[in-house]
Amino acid sequence: MYYKDFFEKLTMGEDKMKGTICIDGVVGAGKSTLGEILANELNIEFFKEPVLENPLLDKFYYDKKRYSFPLQVFFLNKRFKMIKEADDLNGCVMDRSIYGDVIFAKMLMEDGDMTPEEFELYEELLHNMLEHVKRPRLMIYLENSVDRAIEKIKMRGRDYEQIVPKRYWESLNENYRGYFESYDISEILVINVDNRDIKNNPEDRKYFIDLVKAKLEETK
Repeated sequence: MYYKDFFEKLTMGEDKMKGTICIDGVVGAGKSTLGEILANELNIEFFKEPVLENPLLDKFYYDKKRYSFPLQVFFLNKRFKMIKEADDLNGCVMDRSIYGDVIFAKMLMEDGDMTPEEFELYEELLHNMLEHVKRPRLMIYLENSVDRAIEKIKMRGRDYEQIVPKRYWESLNENYRGYFESYDISEILVINVDNRDIKNNPEDRKYFIDLVKAKLEETK
């Protein structure tokens, strides 16, 4: 219900960016891998998610109440900057974007790690930013089961992700599904990645590329 209300409250123009493709999905869904492959295939720029250069992320996982709000503002600010840069390009692929940022903030508030007052301030800031942002050409949502996502998270080996309980990943998956069931900002392509390996399997890679190219043809 929240996400439906969220989209109804949005004030955005109808203008779209020329060729901006956004990829979203839970942690471990393969956004970065697909993003790099698409950027190379389409000869456009790839915007990585601002994770590794985030000085708050490690601290956040060990003290969420202290760092939830500044962490979300950090991501929101970086994503706003990236989407403005993307608008000046003929095309790009983005690993996550400002459009889905609210998912994490909402969860932090519901878990008690962000106060309702902080979330209200965050939400107002997000809405103000989105008023000045164009719509992407295409949003790609990578569906993934929780167990498969956890497998990939363990293989990736980031220390701060290993301490996160399974119930968090389950809640994240539920929120992603709820968000994209209501999403209406742009054209959307939903791809299930549970039994696909686009990094190591050429057939799976071609399957993804063909799906995206066909959808892009529809959005011309």
